[in-house]
Amino acid sequence: MFCVLTSNQVRMNCLNLISTDPFFNLAAEEYLFMNRTEDFLILSINDPSVIIGKHQVAHRESDTRFVTENNIPVIRRISGGGTVYHDHGNVNFCFILNSTGGTQVDFRKYSQPVIEFLGSLRINAVLEGKNDLKVDGLKISGNAEHIYRERVLHHGTLLFDTDLQRLRRSLRKDTSGYVTRAIASNPSHVTNIKERTSGIRDACEFREIMLGYFLGSEGNIKTDLTNSEEKLIETLAETRYRTWEWNYAYGPEYALNNSFEIGNCNYTCNISVQDGIIREFELEGSGPLAQTGINLSGTRHMPEEMLRTFNQKKINISGEDIFKFF
Repeated sequence: MFCVLTSNQVRMNCLNLISTDPFFNLAAEEYLFMNRTEDFLILSINDPSVIIGKHQVAHRESDTRFVTENNIPVIRRISGGGTVYHDHGNVNFCFILNSTGGTQVDFRKYSQPVIEFLGSLRINAVLEGKNDLKVDGLKISGNAEHIYRERVLHHGTLLFDTDLQRLRRSLRKDTSGYVTRAIASNPSHVTNIKERTSGIRDACEFREIMLGYFLGSEGNIKTDLTNSEEKLIETLAETRYRTWEWNYAYGPEYALNNSFEIGNCNYTCNISVQDGIIREFELEGSGPLAQTGINLSGTRHMPEEMLRTFNQKKINISGEDIFKFF
């Protein structure tokens, strides 16, 4: 029914994650990748979240103000590549497969089964560039990979009925103020698959159809997590994926050079950040904020912590203005 991923018949365990917790679901992928030896297909739907690549700067990729004010978490994954937005209209797929050293990184090979599944729905998707699936030139899927020994993790998104306005607002449009060696995302025009289907109500039904498609291949079986696995995965979610140290501090060092206005006064701010901590802070301008000589070195480059430091120094700055330092 679908493209065989190796020269031999692949027997995949097909796992349909019931959880919509992006922290848990990312941890589940890593746990099965690192601790099991079987091949897996994992399907999931996440609560609204911004998922960044392993080597990216969280604030450069996300619109810090929008995600903060809308309680949208920014979460780092173990694979490289660019930033994607998840919500209840997006289906995530993950292949975890045993592979031969030297031939593991192959986006075309691991995207082909998804392309063929979409083809079964009369959706003509193609792989463009390194890791994007597109329909009529519009992106419907971003893919990323991670290799560990003789196993490959290939995962991606499928925009079925995602809130595209929130997607766009969650991602930072102007990144020119950030100077860093971090991997940059490659923005693309996107579209939803639902516009090209009929009779599929929502992403949940689309996921069930996708699961049934892969279960229709000889040898593939449906599987579930055990109670003990769920506990171990939740521990991994707590100790890695829910932590500031992983999501913000892990990324490469960066500098932010920004000019803005507060209280009808113009300012220029230069911030250097390493391991998520402000190492150098320079604020210039003719207004009272610059005249205080405020220095935020040693503070986490996070809105709530910077605002707290300003308040501790008896410097009045609004919760809205704090986002001008991002």
